[in-house]
Amino acid sequence: MSVPTAGSVAWFEIGSNQPDEVKTFFGELFGWQFKLNTDLPGVDYHAAITPGAPGPVGGIFDHADRFDDYAIFYVLVEDIAATIEKAKVLGAAVAMEPVTDAAGISFARLRNNTGHHFGIFSMPAPAE
Repeated sequence: MSVPTAGSVAWFEIGSNQPDEVKTFFGELFGWQFKLNTDLPGVDYHAAITPGAPGPVGGIFDHADRFDDYAIFYVLVEDIAATIEKAKVLGAAVAMEPVTDAAGISFARLRNNTGHHFGIFSMPAPAE
């Protein structure tokens, strides 16, 4: 499996107030496995590992009734701030300001000019 390039859909997230049921459903249907991710304190997030993937490619977020249930895709970008500015010029709005987790992964959520919800993320710079 190759490393995703900027502009690729490279992550998904399913938000639910019933994360165990979601994990059971997709685990039994597609053979997905899950691992607790503790990179954001206070956030119940389970990384999803799909068959053949070298590591997680998505996650299940327990939103604890703070949101409606959802499924979203994330696009890998080189620069979160620059991408947000370009998206705004194209008519997008920021739905969730950028945050960075303990692993150095930064992500944000946007709504495009027609209201569709999607995410962007960037990886930390490689260590020298």
